[in-house]
Amino acid sequence: MLKEKMEKALNEQINEELYSSYLYLSMSAHFQDINLPGFANWMRAQAQEELMHAMKFYDYIMERRGKVLLKQIKTPDYTWESPLAAFEAALKHEEYITDRINNLVEISIKEKDHASHIFLEWFVTEQVEEEASVDDIINRLKLVGASKGGMFMIDRELGKRGFTASSTGDE
Repeated sequence: MLKEKMEKALNEQINEELYSSYLYLSMSAHFQDINLPGFANWMRAQAQEELMHAMKFYDYIMERRGKVLLKQIKTPDYTWESPLAAFEAALKHEEYITDRINNLVEISIKEKDHASHIFLEWFVTEQVEEEASVDDIINRLKLVGASKGGMFMIDRELGKRGFTASSTGDE
């Protein structure tokens, strides 16, 4: 059974992961609006991945006989001045989520909740990958600058991203 402090923190993380999904879905809509379907596809896949993360927390709380308490999800931004600005916002958000995951790990250590600590290790590794992936796209966007051809090539590449539950470690 989960201790109260751990359960509360995990419930808060469900909300953060759902917000992450909302944010990336909003970015996807923005990219669709400005005729960058590859960018839109990448963000939509990212939104689906974040929803899966929320469900991992949900399932874990339930498995530990905890109580899931869903709260209101704040409204994300819906427009960005450029693809680079959107991805920089995404990186800032992922860094925020990394801090939250690290805080959850600290709570699990203080509470001597070894099961939660082991569960959270997957998310620690996942956040390293999340930040690196977004940072790579930021670096490519900076490299192409205002080149429409470069932007077209990145858009085409991002359009190849797919989403499967197994891509989040759920096999």
